[in-house]
Amino acid sequence: MAELAQLPAWQMAAGIRDGRFTASELLDAHLVQIERWNPKLNAFVSIDESRARRQAKDADEAIRHGLRLGPLHGVPVTIKSSIDVAGLLCEAGTRLRRGHIPSLDAPLVSRLKRAGAIVLGNTTVPEFLMVWETHSALYGRTNSPWNLERTPGGSSGGEAAAISACCSAGGIGSDGGGSIRVPAHFSGICGLKPTPGRIPATGHFPPSVGPFALLGVVGPMARTVRDLELIFEAIAGPDNGDPNAAPVPPRTFDAKTLRQLPIGFFEDDGRVPVTRETRRAIQLAARVLTDAGFTVEPFRPEGLEEARQLWRVLFIDGAALVLRQAYEGRESDMYSLVREIFEAAAGDPPLTAERIVQTLFERDLLRARFLDQMDRYPILLCPVNAVPAFRHGERSWIVDGQRVGYFDVSSYSQWFNLLGTPAAVVPIDRSDEGLPIGVQIVGRPWEEERVLAVADLLEQGTQALRPPLPGRVA
Repeated sequence: MAELAQLPAWQMAAGIRDGRFTASELLDAHLVQIERWNPKLNAFVSIDESRARRQAKDADEAIRHGLRLGPLHGVPVTIKSSIDVAGLLCEAGTRLRRGHIPSLDAPLVSRLKRAGAIVLGNTTVPEFLMVWETHSALYGRTNSPWNLERTPGGSSGGEAAAISACCSAGGIGSDGGGSIRVPAHFSGICGLKPTPGRIPATGHFPPSVGPFALLGVVGPMARTVRDLELIFEAIAGPDNGDPNAAPVPPRTFDAKTLRQLPIGFFEDDGRVPVTRETRRAIQLAARVLTDAGFTVEPFRPEGLEEARQLWRVLFIDGAALVLRQAYEGRESDMYSLVREIFEAAAGDPPLTAERIVQTLFERDLLRARFLDQMDRYPILLCPVNAVPAFRHGERSWIVDGQRVGYFDVSSYSQWFNLLGTPAAVVPIDRSDEGLPIGVQIVGRPWEEERVLAVADLLEQGTQALRPPLPGRVA
């Protein structure tokens, strides 16, 4: 039974269509995985077993009657618990929303269901999605399937843990500063941060509006790049509720055209050192793509530090401003992770209207200069994070003889939220302690298909990490 849950999502869909197993059998396999591993991982907020069983039965009836099937027919998926799923808790990890249950699905959830996916449940997040680990104010700590003493990342950490442990075939996370990509890197799975507006963030809390609409996106997470592509195709497209929505048509890239793209890579940004294993993973990715016929050259873009500083104004200082208002008079409901955001913002200048406007001006000018550099290298390879999955509660690390702090270690992901470029993560290697190491593939805005095509070739050319199987959880 467990073998079914370990298949890639695209093979699950094919197996149901071909009659090798039923949607009900596939669902049972995932429920067995959840029963076995979720007590160790604490990855789920809600498990909608009764509705999932009804939907699996309906999926099997559709097969028997020869009805038209969607590309994800019968495949069990999960959703981050900051995205509306009708009937499931959507609390965004904060006591301020305890018990909140939406009555309608977010547009992307409706699209998944139309594609035939079965929403099995939703997954844990930290308070207000604010950090790169998952310790919920409501449900406690979520653990990594690779080592229970380490975090699966955040804020889409429950989603990453569930997918990595084969409790879910794939699902949806969100990302304002690495919250899809860091959990994918920490948990040995794949993830895609799209261009803002390519996948509708409508129905997400906190809302991706105003300055936050420049940073915050929703996107797919799965164990293979092909699964990312399958989910992306099902949910991409404009929606009126997303301020960045644009009618970008789906595109394909043939191998010959793709290999004509020059690729630039860098192992570190010159400011935050990365571990030796991280450097090794970037070098391996560069070699694999060179062997696949690409021109791959060392290249570190200019403006990365400026992007980090501008991101900090909008994300850290902006979030601190909003959260102070949200918790006014309810400070006792505040959890420790939000307090860390306040502490991080305390040393920054006051977030005045003038400072916000100036930041937005500078962001647009910087983005134009950055995209000029990407005319030369339309694809970039770089680290996702300076370190692999860290231990619960760690706040600094000695990397290459230098102390790296909590808000700097994930700066390799923060730039691309500020710049609005798509970025995918593929697991490439392991650390000396056996932890996953991912590589980030970055493309130009609205070119998710190109990013995924390169990611697919990279995955094919490496011995990509397998997700944890039963018995491998420490």
